[in-house]
Amino acid sequence: MRAVYSSYVRYLSAVCARYIPNDEDVKDVLQESFLRIFDGIGSFEYRGKGSLKGWLTKITVNEALKFIRRNDKIEFVDISSHQDIQPDEEPDIDSVTSSVIFRLIRELPDGYRTIFNLYVIENRSHKEIAALLGIKESTSASQLHRAKSLLATKIRQYNHLNTVCHYER
Repeated sequence: MRAVYSSYVRYLSAVCARYIPNDEDVKDVLQESFLRIFDGIGSFEYRGKGSLKGWLTKITVNEALKFIRRNDKIEFVDISSHQDIQPDEEPDIDSVTSSVIFRLIRELPDGYRTIFNLYVIENRSHKEIAALLGIKESTSASQLHRAKSLLATKIRQYNHLNTVCHYER
């Protein structure tokens, strides 16, 4: 258990943090995840390289989703509250570090962030996401589109701010 914990605690913390923006809540979910992992380790079935990491990730994502549902943390934001959202244009991410992108994803509204992570990071289909969250597939698709648009806007704003700051030096 110690070896599993020390090998995966940082990775699984990052998985939790993708879904949950509050660091104290991340710690709680991570603790619950490890309890679930250690309770169920006997049922783990090795299926080749990466299977343990995949199994641990699945449990952690499920615990994060349980936390979100249990605490009513998922709210789907109406598009009218984000009128400045741009159409799908790829922002320039070459000058943006992964830690900044991670932070910007954490700043997305809960529903956007949850669906973005499930679809983009976990490679879940809209059908799977709809079943996990108890929503329609079309809701999942529209929230993903809005999440991508808002994230692109945030990245453009970040790039603009850094360009302005760079020129002022």
